[in-house]
Amino acid sequence: MKDSTSRRTTRARTLIALGIGLAVLGGGTTWLLLGRENAVPCNGLPGNERVRTSLGAAVQPDMSCAAFGEAVMRTTVGERPGVHTEAQARALKDVLVALDSWESKSVDLDPALRAPLATALADYAPDLHAMLGGNDADYITKAGPNTPPWESEGTHHIAVFPSTLTKVLRAIAEDPDAYAVLRMAETRSAAQRLAAVPAQASGHALTVPPTESARALGTLDGVADLVTRSRNDEQARAWRATVVDELLREPAATGGLDDGAAADLIEAWLNALKATPESRRAERLSTQAVDLARAWAEGRKADSAATGELLEKVQKSHSTARQEVTAP
Repeated sequence: MKDSTSRRTTRARTLIALGIGLAVLGGGTTWLLLGRENAVPCNGLPGNERVRTSLGAAVQPDMSCAAFGEAVMRTTVGERPGVHTEAQARALKDVLVALDSWESKSVDLDPALRAPLATALADYAPDLHAMLGGNDADYITKAGPNTPPWESEGTHHIAVFPSTLTKVLRAIAEDPDAYAVLRMAETRSAAQRLAAVPAQASGHALTVPPTESARALGTLDGVADLVTRSRNDEQARAWRATVVDELLREPAATGGLDDGAAADLIEAWLNALKATPESRRAERLSTQAVDLARAWAEGRKADSAATGELLEKVQKSHSTARQEVTAP
């Protein structure tokens, strides 16, 4: 898991440098430069009082946006993957809140911030899953901008309003590699949640984990729809192909998982995605929630009628979340 996080951080730094180089060269047609130019450099974050207070000495005068993104990663990501101090969690929440102007339906994120923010959010994968899934009361009641992080199970957690999170995810997803980092983080969370369901579970204890995961993945699919909607057909295909390729290249997708059942679910899903004809892989990605739930139900040896009923609920949860994101 630690090696996987290190690879994500290295990849983020590479993407930051690449984005700056392409910007200088004027590569206007590339995905890194799609979208409007920011009116305020680095979204004004280095000068935001709340952000400066949280990041402290990590923010230096006249630093570049790429350097600021590095500072965000250093300040918010823990020494152990997924374990955060109150100060680290507060810093990430303050950055997310500062990015939401409340006056616009979207965030025009500086390209240099996309990869580092994706890396930081991926380190908070359980929080990301809970916010995307929308069923945990703590993540609803503690989403206010002035509500501090809270501690449980040996780490500190954060929550922001769904509208804030969706705006930030949409902005990060302009970079397909950054989107893939978030997608794989949610894939791991979904698999872990499914694998943790007791063998004798029934009722809500059985149906909530797969439908909650479907909602989370549906939200991410909705984000992908928004991103590709702003591109022409060729650019949209290229964006989706890059996402799929990055997911299939992830060598540590199952590494570090405590539960072998979760690793098996992810491996089976990745193998099925890889076996899908290349021209249909993007479409197959959008069925991930159902694919994971089906593999999980089959592993539990559920009868066909119960499985069919469950998959209908999963599909409905996924579709509803996807439509909520893309609705005008």
